[in-house]
Amino acid sequence: MRIAIAQINCTVGDLTGNAKKILDFTNQAKNKDTALVITPELALSGYPPEDLLLLDGFRLACIKAFDNLVKEINGISLLLGHPYFINNRIYNAASLICDGKVVATYFKNNLLNDNWFTESYYFEAGLDSCVFTSEGIKFGINISTDILQEINTVAVKREGAEALILLCASPYHVNKQAILHNLICQRAHKIGIPIICVNLVGGQDELVFDGASFVVNFKGDLIHQFDGFIETLGLIEFQGGLPMKGLVTNTDIQEENIYRALCLGVKDYINKNDFTNVILGISGGIDSALTLAIAVDALGSDRVWAVMMPSEYTASISLQDSRAISKALGVNYSEFSINTMFDQLLNSLVNKFQWPQDQHEIGVTEENIQARIRGTILMALSNKYGAIVLTTSNKSEMVTGYSTLYGDMAGGLAVLKDVSKSMVYKLCNYRNSLSMVIPERIIQRAPSAELRPNQIDQDNLPPYNIIDGIIEEYIENGKSLYEIVDMGYPKADVRHIVSLLCKNEYKRRQSPLGICITKQSFSKGWRYPITSKYKDTV
Repeated sequence: MRIAIAQINCTVGDLTGNAKKILDFTNQAKNKDTALVITPELALSGYPPEDLLLLDGFRLACIKAFDNLVKEINGISLLLGHPYFINNRIYNAASLICDGKVVATYFKNNLLNDNWFTESYYFEAGLDSCVFTSEGIKFGINISTDILQEINTVAVKREGAEALILLCASPYHVNKQAILHNLICQRAHKIGIPIICVNLVGGQDELVFDGASFVVNFKGDLIHQFDGFIETLGLIEFQGGLPMKGLVTNTDIQEENIYRALCLGVKDYINKNDFTNVILGISGGIDSALTLAIAVDALGSDRVWAVMMPSEYTASISLQDSRAISKALGVNYSEFSINTMFDQLLNSLVNKFQWPQDQHEIGVTEENIQARIRGTILMALSNKYGAIVLTTSNKSEMVTGYSTLYGDMAGGLAVLKDVSKSMVYKLCNYRNSLSMVIPERIIQRAPSAELRPNQIDQDNLPPYNIIDGIIEEYIENGKSLYEIVDMGYPKADVRHIVSLLCKNEYKRRQSPLGICITKQSFSKGWRYPITSKYKDTV
């Protein structure tokens, strides 16, 4: 027997396109003498459909798309993830379709409610298990978080299942695959049957689904691992009722996975939302360099426009490096000096700011004016040419507030919003290991916003390795300030960074959405109040 994993990139709400893709993959599998095809969770509607499920028109369209797809399935079985509507109830379902008929339907038992997904708001929980037979082998069905409850896996084994199929829509985050492998391998070993895990791939708003579908045998050994971040039709051979060992792709290379996730997130956000081109401000610094490389690798150089906007504080090497990386990546490159605009704006405000005559002092206000001039230029070009602006601020800057509202935060997609400054350096080195496009001088220079003379980031901040370590422990790992200090971080730095985190929530709330690559990003799962008198102290 041969089973096919349809690791596909579905788009939320594109019922016609998703159904066509599912049918295409099913027909490909049929041509390879496959008995059964498995799709990811809610493949027909895309995941997560969220409030679309509450629209009568969407419900009717889902039912119609499902019924039409059922009629097209012949000579092969399809296990399809889809929303199921009955008597004003909605279920997260998986239906087995054979020769134009629905043979069995399973409803997800353990609904997911976490930082990202509130499934119990939309779906009813199923109560029953489901086992079906294909080519003489009995298969049980679970959907995603059903696997977290041992009762669900035990139930299908009790009903005679010889293998368990797990339909997933599990988004990527750092180290996620290792965590998932460990869980599934333990479950398979405990119940003594193989588990086949098929996962969605593709970008959806801030989320990136990594695919990376896999199979473990009844001993809990990983015997198939399909590549991540791409669509694939993965074939699994069964002999004697057991899955045979296949190719195991290495999916544990952290920088490679993060880079591929960011590229896929940019590509699908731009393409699925029908944008044609992107534009970004390039400074000769490391954040804009990495953002530019990701944009080109995601979309192609012909769809990317890099704009350098120098001031009198911009170093000549910043101009040189901006030109060099733009040339290396083959993008459209423009330069717009902001000196005249900056001087005119300062002169118009001189009476209000009470400067000495012909003397402009450079403080935070003047720094921010420069950033906002640049943001205005980028948004003007965006409006004129229809190119969405990619912002370049990283997670470390989002925490500390070292980004300017309506300036470098102005745009449509924040590519590095969930990427720490320390990881930015690692990703630049990874990208250069593929081909040398980021000038080494950009990586080696001390980071600077170049908004006043001789400025570097560490004038007012601890080193980024300290900042990022505190961020990871406090935000992602939930450690207290006392625990972080006990880990060796300076008490003053811990206090400083956490106070900046609290102080700058109002900025983050106004920032564009960004691609998530950690388990705790500044997105839906971050619900920190702007107005709060509580201060975490040590």
